[in-house]
Amino acid sequence: MLARRPRFRSVFAFTAVAILTLGCVRCRAQSALLLEQPYGLFGLLNPTGHNAIYLQNICAATPVKLRRCHAGELGVVIARYKGIDGYDWIAIPLVPYLYSVEKLSEVPARVNRESVQRMRERYRETHLLMLGKDLAPGNIMRDGWSELLGVAYERAIYAFRFETTPEQDDALIAEMNAGPNRSHFNLLFNNCADFARKVLNTYFPHAFRRSIFPDAGITTPKQVAHKLVRYARKHPQLHLAVFEIAQVPGYRRHSGSNKSIDQSFVTTPYVIPIMLLNPYVAAGLAVDYLARGSYRLFTKRPVVLEPDNLSELIAPPAPRQNPVSAGQEAASAATGALSPLQITVAASSGSGESRTASE
Repeated sequence: MLARRPRFRSVFAFTAVAILTLGCVRCRAQSALLLEQPYGLFGLLNPTGHNAIYLQNICAATPVKLRRCHAGELGVVIARYKGIDGYDWIAIPLVPYLYSVEKLSEVPARVNRESVQRMRERYRETHLLMLGKDLAPGNIMRDGWSELLGVAYERAIYAFRFETTPEQDDALIAEMNAGPNRSHFNLLFNNCADFARKVLNTYFPHAFRRSIFPDAGITTPKQVAHKLVRYARKHPQLHLAVFEIAQVPGYRRHSGSNKSIDQSFVTTPYVIPIMLLNPYVAAGLAVDYLARGSYRLFTKRPVVLEPDNLSELIAPPAPRQNPVSAGQEAASAATGALSPLQITVAASSGSGESRTASE
């Protein structure tokens, strides 16, 4: 494994931000919807991608039980997978989830298949044996424990960070710990995006529902992200911010873009057999995609996060008012332009939903 030189300054800054943020844990909290791009053969066959939820002020008592974080802890990522000893969801600390290591200074600059496997095995043997010693690692067509670790080695991730309250976090902990946590995974109607939708509804009741169009009643990762962006436009107190967690270069080619159901059929070779079998269905999919399915998630490229600057993900959101934001707002008002933060979450000047594809 290629060792990355220690980044004492960046690691110190990351820890300092975490401690300062957790020092105000009773004041406010943050979470993020993770939109993970599709990759590999399964990503080619099903280019919808994956959803997970990052919880900054919630940590793992065990991989299947949640608790409030202690000072210096950076929170967990929870997600729904199948094939993890029958569990419905698993909680993994942020840094191991992204990079399979416990310290950012240990993240390699480049990886190969063997080094990634070694890092994952080392972490599993230290922290995840309670999930089962004979747990399958998974493969290109089947989920397994390896998908819980080192996600950034496989694909790029968009983090849609939003502000929450400690009371909301406590309610989520109580709900998740009280549930049976047994898997009833179904690719069409009880998938990873349905899990993310459920968690978001704990924070924002009844705000996230299935959509008949453009996804035929199936919840997709991109759809959930789109609905969170729309919800944040109407509720600016969420302070929505979008980041891109970069894919670590190595043995994987860069991951692909997330697609809706209609978009998956219309913009991939699937459209050919559909046209041959029923051109009316193909035409209907195309019309639905153009009318409802090409929504954009952001209007400019988000800030790219790597191990050096991952602290920005857990940095406190902008205060209600400060000299910098006030100056930006005043300048924007004077010029008729939007500030970068406003551009991220603002609706398109009264024109309704944008139909421009984000890819």
